[in-house]
Amino acid sequence: MYEPNVVGDWHEYDEHAGLRIRVHRLEAGEPPRGRDDAAVGLTYFSVRVTVENRGARQYCIHLEDGQLDVRVGPDGEAAFMDWRNSQFIEGFDVYPLRRATAVLYAAAPEAALSHVDVQVQLRVEDEWTDRRLWAGGIGVQEAPATAASAGTDRCGLAHQVSAFLRDQTEPGTA
Repeated sequence: MYEPNVVGDWHEYDEHAGLRIRVHRLEAGEPPRGRDDAAVGLTYFSVRVTVENRGARQYCIHLEDGQLDVRVGPDGEAAFMDWRNSQFIEGFDVYPLRRATAVLYAAAPEAALSHVDVQVQLRVEDEWTDRRLWAGGIGVQEAPATAASAGTDRCGLAHQVSAFLRDQTEPGTA
């Protein structure tokens, strides 16, 4: 079992040299084209998913609606995804030293926004990558964009999740 990423962390793809992805900027905010009628009584939030190419060759990437799943609250209930307001990456060539960013808008009960999980499965050159999970929440501090060590902020929700999962997989724990 792998540990989830913390919102703001980069994930490197071993099978695609130099390609990496991160979920970041998880924040409350209204969508640009107005609220969807199905989101009545829910609080809108947005999240960005950035793919960066630090390698020597270009990659054609796809990050569309079926490749993203957003869950909220301690029970992991599905968030309402506002596909009309979201911006995806559809067949985009990411050249070396370039980035592409998708912006997702979703809505959920305000009380559930302290726990937000975003699962992403990127498609690169018509090959599917493994699904990866980022954990965070509205009001939870995101790791700085610079390479911060995992041990710098032990009180954040994502670090608590990582510590819990590590404790469950270590031999000799009950």
